[in-house]
Amino acid sequence: STGAVQCCNSTQDSQNLSTQVTGILGLLGVVVGDLTALVGVTCSPITAIGVGGNSCSSQAVCCSNNTFNGVVALGCTPVNLSL
Repeated sequence: STGAVQCCNSTQDSQNLSTQVTGILGLLGVVVGDLTALVGVTCSPITAIGVGGNSCSSQAVCCSNNTFNGVVALGCTPVNLSL
């Protein structure tokens, strides 16, 4: 575990970002650089796995940098919530 579990509307490979995500990162002043993990977009925290109402119909990920108020999350790894 590298951080809190997040539910992101989408995730993208940090080495192959869309122009939209690159633009968002630029506005936030984020330099991806050598990051090799996924970048999560439009993320919200999942507070209690397995409790009703806290499901994720998009991509559940665990991210090492969630400091951008849910706009983006960096260093993400997919999480399987069905375990």
